Amino acid sequence: MISNQILQKTVDGLAQISKADFAVTDTDGISLASTFAEVGDFTKDAAQFADSSADSQVVDGCHFFKVYDEKQLEFVVFVKGDDETAAMLGQMAAFQIEELVVAYKERFDKENFIKNLLLDNLLLVDIYNRAKKLHVELEAKRVVMIVECGSVTDGDELDRVKNVFGGRSRDFVTAVDERNIIVVKQIDSDNAYEELEKTAKVIVDAFSDRRGEVRVSYGTVVSELKDVSRSYKEAAMALDVGKIFFKEHQVIAYSVLGIGRLIYQLPIPLCKMFIQEIFEKKSPDEFDEETLVTINKFFENSLNVSETSRQLYIHRNTLVYRLDKLQKSTGLDLRVFEDAITFKIALMVVEYMKYMEDLEY
Repeated sequence: MISNQILQKTVDGLAQISKADFAVTDTDGISLASTFAEVGDFTKDAAQFADSSADSQVVDGCHFFKVYDEKQLEFVVFVKGDDETAAMLGQMAAFQIEELVVAYKERFDKENFIKNLLLDNLLLVDIYNRAKKLHVELEAKRVVMIVECGSVTDGDELDRVKNVFGGRSRDFVTAVDERNIIVVKQIDSDNAYEELEKTAKVIVDAFSDRRGEVRVSYGTVVSELKDVSRSYKEAAMALDVGKIFFKEHQVIAYSVLGIGRLIYQLPIPLCKMFIQEIFEKKSPDEFDEETLVTINKFFENSLNVSETSRQLYIHRNTLVYRLDKLQKSTGLDLRVFEDAITFKIALMVVEYMKYMEDLEY
């Protein structure tokens, strides 16, 4: 349904162009939009006209017209004046609002279609039929992006994201709830992921007043409309996994999650069993800050002892001592690739377990 704000904007525009006064009422004669103050004097006439069989009528110096939506009466439009010019202007106004009804209905239908498509609520034959009816391309490169706006909202989040895309008709933007906005973006360039990364950063910049709160995730590019739901699920996973293993990133792609997306799908009992088997009584989260910093910096430098000691501003022998001490307490030597992989996975599993525990409280 068209909002009263849109109707008011429409009649204001018509009045500005034609220098005539217009009004729109519902089928009960209640005023929805007008360009003159005394519109209340005509609401009774509008209600009686709505109940009549006539499609146009002149009453009390005003020309009345009906607006239909698939043969169902939706609005009554009238213009001040009872001459031929008023009749022509009233017909133009009725036609304009009727076209708006069709456009907004199609937009509403398309919104429902895209939402059901994302949630896998449509059969394949329904996707093809409804896409054809709504003029949505079946084969085009698309990707789903999710914008998480943070815990505090102002109500203008959807408009901010829409402004990024400049009203492109091939892109679809909708609010899922108060905190999340979904974008189904059509890709034009060959460098799809480079384009997506730039777009995601522009979205983050649109929320410059919420630094650190807004996060954008996106799935992989799909070529067929039926696969859009897969890209949506990937974007949703990227958003969750990013909060665990990529806390410092405001933009996160499904393609860079790596082993994190596998760990995210593990059941908690299996994670606990793994940690107990690897570390027996000691857990990685029990290490002191110095040890954890050393471990993380060692991994950042691809197990390079010299570079790690340089960046930590410690002697090489001091780093070797710390690694030897860690090996004695855990049985894992981080200088050995296989042990390093096991330790890295264990740290990620512990981080995942902590995240899931926090969600429960």
